[in-house]
Amino acid sequence: MKIALDPYMLRKLPMTEMVRTVADIGYEYIELSPRDDFMPFFLHPRADDEKVAELKAVLRETGVSLSSVLPLYKWSSPDETERQAAVRYWKRMIEVTAELGCELMNSEFNGRPERAAESEAAFWRSLEELLPVFEREGIALTLEPHPDDFCEVNDAGVDLVRAINKPWVNYLYCAPHTFHLSGDDPGADVGEMLRYAGSKLTHLHLADTFNHKGSSGLRYIMNPPGTPARIHQHLDIGQGEVDWDAFFGTLRDIEFDGVATVCVFAWEERAVESSTFMLERITKELG
Repeated sequence: MKIALDPYMLRKLPMTEMVRTVADIGYEYIELSPRDDFMPFFLHPRADDEKVAELKAVLRETGVSLSSVLPLYKWSSPDETERQAAVRYWKRMIEVTAELGCELMNSEFNGRPERAAESEAAFWRSLEELLPVFEREGIALTLEPHPDDFCEVNDAGVDLVRAINKPWVNYLYCAPHTFHLSGDDPGADVGEMLRYAGSKLTHLHLADTFNHKGSSGLRYIMNPPGTPARIHQHLDIGQGEVDWDAFFGTLRDIEFDGVATVCVFAWEERAVESSTFMLERITKELG
């Protein structure tokens, strides 16, 4: 199993300093997430040959590897112009990932929940263009249903990944989205959701969160009333309400052996302390 760090809380550091900081904390793997100077959110990658060479050099220097590359593009947008732009951005980032020697990318379904059918149709159009590119470059893909995507719940997300019908396209379970992934079920049985993914479960995102469905749905005060905002947090383990005994117990039972990425984003002023704590806890539970 690979325990990786999403270094989003360190994104303001220059790339070389970010990688050295991750190495100093003790991680062997990085999940490269969006940062403005290399791979911005929803825009064309900024990485040129010089930046790619710089990243490769500091990875060699530190002995850290890329477990995966996480781009976020609007590839399921019902707006065709926006979708086509996202496919172009994907193609470039696949090329960059291959240049970096990384064999895994992960992302979200994207799209709009209020236009789910149109968004899913756009998603399949994008896959028709991109799956041959992934295959040609030898890069695998893991996908997650994200709050505010056209698909937001666990079982439907697993089914959608299975429908792609490629052995190298698999499922990512994001623990801080647990209470969205459970859909209308307030029980949020994390063990059942992990088991439903079965052999397609190859990637985890690890952080804690509160159950936004608690207290009759009034745990958060949001204005205006009825806003469809998808409230959740990315906290250190133990600071929220995910059932970690069931989570880690299930992973041990099924002998999970994929990528486990720490993705805490709550307090950037304690990024090193948080990342250190998470590495120690996950190593204890799964190492």
